[in-house]
Amino acid sequence: MDDLERLTRADGETLAVKRVRGSGPTVVWIGGFRSDMEGTKALALDAAARERGWNYVRYDHFAHGRSSGDWRKATIGRWREDAIAVIDGLEGPVVPVGSSMGGWVALLLALARPERLAGLVLVNPAPDFTEDLMWPGLADHERQAILREGETLVVEEGLGEYVLTRRMFEEARDWLVLRGDLPVAAPVHILQGRADDVVPWRRQIALVERLGGADVRLDLIEGGDHRLSSPADLARLVKAVERNRRSSSTLS
Repeated sequence: MDDLERLTRADGETLAVKRVRGSGPTVVWIGGFRSDMEGTKALALDAAARERGWNYVRYDHFAHGRSSGDWRKATIGRWREDAIAVIDGLEGPVVPVGSSMGGWVALLLALARPERLAGLVLVNPAPDFTEDLMWPGLADHERQAILREGETLVVEEGLGEYVLTRRMFEEARDWLVLRGDLPVAAPVHILQGRADDVVPWRRQIALVERLGGADVRLDLIEGGDHRLSSPADLARLVKAVERNRRSSSTLS
């Protein structure tokens, strides 16, 4: 049975949402760039939620998966606002779990709704990736096309063919988080693969330094890639989420 729900936004766009009803703080899966809520890690948490009685929500970003939206209008700010809307529709504390770009969105969510945060789990998080990783990694002709024409078509292994817009890069500069302190008080657990060829593991050292006010745990996983989807990786993820849920007892 398809348990898909629709969250309608103010502009009429809809977010595809699935949930498991249980007890305690709600674990909220926030996926990566051009990923959806049917990925291996999102489904592993769904299975854990059903087995362990968690509240759990997963959703597709604007212009991702089964959510609506024009990809050319997608921005970090839009994904931030949608994440806020998702948790504003929930009751009680939440434990956002952000993967790759979803880690950036989860950090922005934590800053926007600090009173709702029971804990934060980040998987190979990619804050500021548009500015620090993606833009420098483009070919010169691709950067020139974006600046001159407003967009360029790229083809990337695993992500397929898609458009990158000047609007996305420029708007993202409003949401950079590694340029100053990140006042997150809730416990943060970061899982990072040492063999990640998308997000260099040393970037997480900078993130930990910005999270000066939080209880931060950084696990550097030998041989771990960007997906972190092996059975051992998934077990580690479930354990990290369970640990943060338990730390929220004073908020429940």
